[in-house]
Amino acid sequence: MKKLIALFMLSGILMFPVTTKAQVADQDAADDTTEVVEQAAPTPAAPVVVDDEIIEEDKGFHQVIKEKFIEGDPTYMSPVLICLILGLAVAIERIITLNLSTTNTKKLLARVEEALEQGGIEAAKDVTKNTKGPVASIFTQGLMRYSEGIEMVEKSIIAYGSVEMGRLEKGLVWISLFISLAPMLGFMGTVIGMIGAFDAIEAAGDISPSLVAGGIKIALLTTVAGLIVAIILQLFYNYCVSKIDSLVNDMEDASISLVDILVKHKLTK
Repeated sequence: MKKLIALFMLSGILMFPVTTKAQVADQDAADDTTEVVEQAAPTPAAPVVVDDEIIEEDKGFHQVIKEKFIEGDPTYMSPVLICLILGLAVAIERIITLNLSTTNTKKLLARVEEALEQGGIEAAKDVTKNTKGPVASIFTQGLMRYSEGIEMVEKSIIAYGSVEMGRLEKGLVWISLFISLAPMLGFMGTVIGMIGAFDAIEAAGDISPSLVAGGIKIALLTTVAGLIVAIILQLFYNYCVSKIDSLVNDMEDASISLVDILVKHKLTK
């Protein structure tokens, strides 16, 4: 009997650690599985609104312009774009030409006076012929009539000054044309878009925002495009006009100074 009791107790002691180790092993496996699941769990997706905002921020200016151009219907937006391209081409050409025509009149007058004192009229002609700009061209025409008297010099300067002014104003009429034409084309797109919207209402027999939205959107986009083109070209036009006025004033002042120098040279000769 004692042997049976001792054998039973010994078997219980041996079974207890085995059971405990199995439980610990099962618990460790469960913890490892939990960590793996936590590590493998994907990060929560960002809200759709945030994604939309990021997409909008990533769009470049040229992409936005392209989208609005397509939304406004290329049929009506293309003529406005052509006005912008042609108007800018003429304006840039005029700006470059006018800047190259600018002359330091004070320096030129000093050189002409020095040439008159040292080499006479021929030396002064060489100075003006080798100088670019409308002022130098006017001086050359005046010096060529010096032998006919001061009055002929003045008349020659006035006549050739009008010719040079016409050359400076060349091309401005085209810029003015595109400034007027661009808003007109935009308004034409507006009217056509509104006509399309009312046709859609008539065909459907009901006024629905979805029916008129497309036509009204085209109308507004074409109008805005035409006004933007006119504003841009108007800025270039005003710059060219102000530059021409400045050159004309320099031409008039320099012409008066040249006549005074010639009178002085004739009296002291």
